[in-house]
Amino acid sequence: MINKIDGAAYASNLRKQLAIDVAAVKEISGKSPGLTVVLVGEDPASQVYVRKKGEQAAEVGIISTEHRLPATASQAELLALVETLNNDAQVHGILVQLPLPSQIDEKTILTAILPEKDVDGFHPVNVGKLSIGDESLLPCTPHGSVHLIKHALGDDLSGLNAVVVGRSNIVGKPMAALLLQESCTVTIVHSRTKNIEAICANADILVAAVGRPEMINADWIKEGACVIDVGINRIQRDGKNKLVGDVDYASAGEKAGAITPVPGGVGPMTIAMLLVNTLTAFKRIEKLT
Repeated sequence: MINKIDGAAYASNLRKQLAIDVAAVKEISGKSPGLTVVLVGEDPASQVYVRKKGEQAAEVGIISTEHRLPATASQAELLALVETLNNDAQVHGILVQLPLPSQIDEKTILTAILPEKDVDGFHPVNVGKLSIGDESLLPCTPHGSVHLIKHALGDDLSGLNAVVVGRSNIVGKPMAALLLQESCTVTIVHSRTKNIEAICANADILVAAVGRPEMINADWIKEGACVIDVGINRIQRDGKNKLVGDVDYASAGEKAGAITPVPGGVGPMTIAMLLVNTLTAFKRIEKLT
């Protein structure tokens, strides 16, 4: 029997608590946290994601606004919009939806967002603070993944052997940094790693964030391990479109002690942690902490 980590249910409970916390800060300050999402172009997946962010922000009492630019927008236009939002006292969190069109350099845009409003946790200042264990706005997907790991294993992760599959700046590297902060022994594996399967099979915590559909099967899993599947891959199966993770859920789930499904695992937590970051940014900017 598969012990599923229900990220959707956990995120729902988190939003209920967030709604209480947002109401409390409104009562104290007379102000509401404000989140602005910027979408460039008309990527269907990004549009769905942006809509969900807006709906869930409203659910917890955060004021959510959107700015949409055409796919032909220039980097200068987007930078000008970011600067306007940086200077808007009603905006406490800024998120520029990725990916961006090819004429726009993502690093330039992410660096232009004020670190204190960077609710994605991608600004170099926030990345640097995370690396030294300083207070920062944390990347949403890794932060949400740690919540789910603790939900499965308990709050004390010290001494556990954690393996992160993937070394991206968005998930792999910050995931490793957060697990180090929890006193895990952390290994990052990637496409050049030798004996990758054997290394993964020794992990008490295995985080898959590599972007290859169902690459990891039961042979990669230690009996009783906690498996967090960050991958979201669209494949064709039996003539139908299907969402799958980087882990073969059916085979790995029979061996894992706990495992996140795709969809319904890490994905809902990413948006929930974005809202957590927006509230955190609000409290710091308005000096309520």
